[in-house]
This record gives sequence, C-alpha cells and structure tokens, in this order.
Amino acid sequence: MKIALVGATGLVGGVMRKVLEERGFQNCDFIPAASERSVGKEVEFGGRNYRVVSVADAIAQKPDFAIFSAGGAASLQYAPQFAAVGTTVIDNSSAWRSDKDIPLVVPEINIDAIQDADRIIANPNCSTIQMVLALAPLHWEYTLRRLVISTYQSVTGTGMKAVNQLYAERAGQPCEKAYPYEIDLNVLPHGGNFEPDGYTTEEIKLVNETRKILGNNNIRITATVARVPSVGGHSEAVNAEFERDFDLDKVRQLLSEMPGIIVQDTPEKNIYPMPRYAKDRDEVFVGRIRRDFSNPNTLNLWIVADNLRKGAATNAIQIMQKLIEKRGITM
Repeated sequence: MKIALVGATGLVGGVMRKVLEERGFQNCDFIPAASERSVGKEVEFGGRNYRVVSVADAIAQKPDFAIFSAGGAASLQYAPQFAAVGTTVIDNSSAWRSDKDIPLVVPEINIDAIQDADRIIANPNCSTIQMVLALAPLHWEYTLRRLVISTYQSVTGTGMKAVNQLYAERAGQPCEKAYPYEIDLNVLPHGGNFEPDGYTTEEIKLVNETRKILGNNNIRITATVARVPSVGGHSEAVNAEFERDFDLDKVRQLLSEMPGIIVQDTPEKNIYPMPRYAKDRDEVFVGRIRRDFSNPNTLNLWIVADNLRKGAATNAIQIMQKLIEKRGITM
C-alpha cells in the first residue's frame, strides 16, 4: 500500500509520521512530499530515511492515500489532482471543510458520511474535533440547543514558528514572531484572522464545523478563541444547553462509554483535564462536569486534547484506517 504525506517536513507532518508508525504503517510504501524548497531533504520514518519529493512526483506514483498537512492553498491545488488518479485524500486544512459535497469526518461520530466514490475527505479543525467527540453522545441523548464556547489554544496550533517564539521569549532571545504580541506570560484573544463582524476564522470554524459533523444546522453556537502559552494541547470551556434535561451520572456514563473519551472528574481530589498531561495522547479528556444553575437543561464541561494528535494527525489516520477496513485494501 502506498501512502503519501504532503507536508511531511512540518510540525504536524512530524506527528503524522509518528502516529503512522505507532499504528503499524511503517512497512507501507511511504512517499513524503513537500513544497519545492523542501524537496531533497530527508525525513525519518519506520527506522529509515526517505528523501522528500515534490507533490507532482507523489501524484505520479498514484498512492492509495494522500494525507495533507500543507495548508489550504496546496490542498486546493493538489488534492483534485491526487483524486483524479484514484488516490483518496484526507486533508487537514480548512480548504474543503465547508464544501457541502466533501465529508467532514470524526470517525467515532460520522464515518458513514464517507461514500465509496469520495476521494477527498476533510479533517475538521483541531478544536472542533475534541469538542464534538465529547458532545456527540450527549447530543444523541438530549439534543443540543445552544453552545457557548471559550477555547484556550496551544501555540502548537499556529505551528513551529509560534513554538519557537514562545521558547525564545522565555529565554530572553530575539526571534521571528508568529503573533503580533508576546505570547509568554500572556493570553491573546486572537485565533486566525479577524472578519468584518468581529469574529475570527477560528471561531467561525467552531460554529460551522460543529453543525456539519453533528448534522444539525439549528444548533445556536457562539465562540471565543484565545491563544495561550501552552504546548500540550487545547483546552475548552463549553456551556451546552439541551432540549431535554439530563442526569449528571448519566452524562458521565455516556461520556465514559464514548470511544476516545477519558473522564477525569474528581474535583475533590484535584483531578481534572490539563493540557500538560494530554500531550502525546490520542484521547480527549473531559472534566469539571456540572450543571449550569443559571439556565435550564444546561451543562458545563472542560475539554482537553493534544491538538497535534487527535486534533490533527490521529483523526486523519483513523479515517484512513476505517477506509482500509471498509474497502478491503491490503496493507
């Protein structure tokens, strides 16, 4: 089986390689691809060094799958070219997420959204993935009416340039800035680009992607995104209003039974999710589960996950694994 990784030299690309190894793909025909400036570099995978090729060269090899983590412009340009030669593309950018004809998938929730003929599949935004994984079983049981979301997003979501900025500031060294202000010892209420209505693109993604994945355009959603000096993962405070009332013990049971969720909710022992301990984990951690006494049928949740793993690499590779199983592809 041939697997191309487009964006193999980037921050997420490195995590993609690690997760592919962990999930038994180290013996596949691996094709690392990247932009022209990275062609000829070497990346390590499965104990071997591979020379990075151009995207055009990767397309010519007609891989079974191409996992993209190279930005929206590259995805828009090259994903259709891969699809034209029969490759299934799993794209980690925002390029295809809002396209009504492209499935937007979290495997535990809506893998059946992918049809046999689909050759481009969108991976949701990292902050969306962890949130909907926790909300889906509750939505199925009680029906979501409204969400108020506040995110505390790791600098890793911006890329290596942002990580380097954080550590350089902490060391008192000059650096190229990914953000307009210092990130160390600071919080920036700014994720993505600002739109004319005052919301950012990261906030809009949370609204539109949640509705699409859960298959309900009637859920009222508002979001505020903040970037924090953390490298372990994203954290979210979610206030969820439902059509029907709930029992907290039943809520904890539904969350505990959801694949990929770990409940950490023993506040009397100071047990609750934190990004420091979510780092390098595939699970989504949920805690601070409590009723909102100011509004009927409303729940507060604290949701944490490693945004580079379940929020990007792991989710994409889980999609591929499901398709391999579904389509009977030989590894």
